[in-house]
Amino acid sequence: MAIAVYVLFNWFPRFLDKGKQHRPNTTRLRKSLGGLPYVLAGCISWYGFMRSGLHPALGLLPIVPTIPHADRAFGLFSEAEKYLHDLLNVMEHALKHPVEIVLFFFGLLNAGVEFGAIGDATWLVLAGLIIGKPVGILLFGWIAAKPLGLGLPQGMRIIDLVVIGCVAAIGFTVSLFVASVAFDAGPVQDAAKMGALFSFFAAVISIIVGKLTKVEKQDL
Repeated sequence: MAIAVYVLFNWFPRFLDKGKQHRPNTTRLRKSLGGLPYVLAGCISWYGFMRSGLHPALGLLPIVPTIPHADRAFGLFSEAEKYLHDLLNVMEHALKHPVEIVLFFFGLLNAGVEFGAIGDATWLVLAGLIIGKPVGILLFGWIAAKPLGLGLPQGMRIIDLVVIGCVAAIGFTVSLFVASVAFDAGPVQDAAKMGALFSFFAAVISIIVGKLTKVEKQDL
């Protein structure tokens, strides 16, 4: 499905527009269908994942890379990104607020555990978030920036990746989701969810680490 939607609605129109600066076929397809082919493909992929026994939440992973995007990217942290009108940016901004609302209710409904439900899984999940996230983001961020030569956003330092890792350690929706999928309902799942909830203390750690590393706000 991902290959079909990419070939028919992304690659083939661009192939027909090769050498044509105004890209008439791509523009016509965009105006007439918008993101509908990718939404339908996502629904079919979701259903296929569910029927195959894989978690349907993974269904969009093969579809997202097929969505057309701008030839030039200004960078994830750049303000200029919000002024791009490629389909990927348009869909991302259109879905931002609905997704935030859904995630809020997801966390609200899935965090229902007793505060006494603490066990080994609590500390393992908490360590994975508070230690694993900063270490992993620092390590792979450094590999991408230095050995691979991809660099960092303007004004950002390698040490800032530690702060980003601490912020990313705040587990809520995704951590609760993984805990509910990884463990059967019972004491272990409840203990794992408590580890995700305790990771809110990473917010305090982020502030402290940010002060120690002298992180400064940058005007992008």
